[in-house]
Amino acid sequence: MIKQSGKTVFERFFHSQTNSSIVLLLATITAVAWANSPWADLYYTLSHLDIGTHFNGKQYHMSLDHWVKDGLMAIFFFVVGLEIKREILIGELSSVKKAVLPVMAALGGAVVPALIYFGFNQGGLEANGWAIPMATDIAFALGLLALFGKRVPIGLKVFLTALAIVDDLMAVLVIAVFYTDQISFPALCTAFLLLGFLFLLVRNNVNRPVCTFLIVFGVWLCVFLSGIHATIAGVLLAMVIPVKATIEPKQFFNTINQYKTKLRGSKLTRDSMVADKQQRMAIQQIYLAAERMIPVGIHLEEHLHPIQAFLILPIFALFAAGITVDSTTFAAFPGQISLGIICGLVIGKQVGIFLFSYLTIKSGITELPKGVSWGQIWGVSLLGGIGFTMSIFISELAFTDPGLIGEAKVAIFIASILAGIFGFIVLSKTLPKK
Repeated sequence: MIKQSGKTVFERFFHSQTNSSIVLLLATITAVAWANSPWADLYYTLSHLDIGTHFNGKQYHMSLDHWVKDGLMAIFFFVVGLEIKREILIGELSSVKKAVLPVMAALGGAVVPALIYFGFNQGGLEANGWAIPMATDIAFALGLLALFGKRVPIGLKVFLTALAIVDDLMAVLVIAVFYTDQISFPALCTAFLLLGFLFLLVRNNVNRPVCTFLIVFGVWLCVFLSGIHATIAGVLLAMVIPVKATIEPKQFFNTINQYKTKLRGSKLTRDSMVADKQQRMAIQQIYLAAERMIPVGIHLEEHLHPIQAFLILPIFALFAAGITVDSTTFAAFPGQISLGIICGLVIGKQVGIFLFSYLTIKSGITELPKGVSWGQIWGVSLLGGIGFTMSIFISELAFTDPGLIGEAKVAIFIASILAGIFGFIVLSKTLPKK
């Protein structure tokens, strides 16, 4: 694992996710309290505030909550894409032996809940929500696991993190493939052309911030116009960003030594470099070599992860989690949708993750992570039922009827709370006491 400031990428990622879960929880509580307060009208007015512009006689605008879901959440998916790419190339998914257990566990945790939901909702508009119980909220799941501190084996942390990242990848694919009504191929082809141009700029270390921003915005806009959900643009952009150095260490050291010798021979001072163009060029070459040794993807992930974890996701929760809870909310509760979601997340997730993990290990393909017991795998399987952020996001893609969306969100809340409580109880019994 790559290290910086005494911590690996995984350690920084884990602690960032666990801390952000507290902020996310506060944003959720605020949203529910606000939507059921005397100022509820202000909440709904703000969320439906139209923001846009006029151009060439046409209006381009969306409500504020749509800007959050289609715009800000694209940054969230960009960071998710970087995490997925990093883990596949240099992390816990970089080899078959490492990847097979979390991949199979995530597959089971997606297939079984979807089948359970479909068992309750086999037709009509309700059937469109089959992907809602497939998702795992990585921030809340890791946040609960972190409450046990040093009692948690590193292998269990890595297993849950890798499982959740594969889960995110499957959610991205589901959104792109199954929640796209109609595709505009000219817009999509333009997006891929811009992605190719961005790939060339990044690979050749061309640093033009304005040009890069225009290309990134162009990719987002083209994906938005293509009919595919705009957040997928974030994942596509992440795929062209390198997560490894674009220069070999040998070439890096050769460059440093070559120009360091030149600078020492030219009697470099703070004053001399102002007038000596050769000295400035040598310093610039050292700077460029050092810049190419720092992976752009890792650099962006480190800087954007706190933004998406502590700002973007809480803002999303603030606008997405606000549901009015009254007598009409529970008049027909639980319905087929809510039963499918609750059973899918609470029962389907734990059965799917645990069963597929058990079958994979018993087949001899891989083995249990060091220091991890089957009881702990069961506890983590329960934590996988905390759907929340991604489940809410998918529910708003699956349904257009506010009533169905409201029922789905209530079910997601209940299921996530139950999965968190049961997972915490099992882990408290199965983790070592010290």
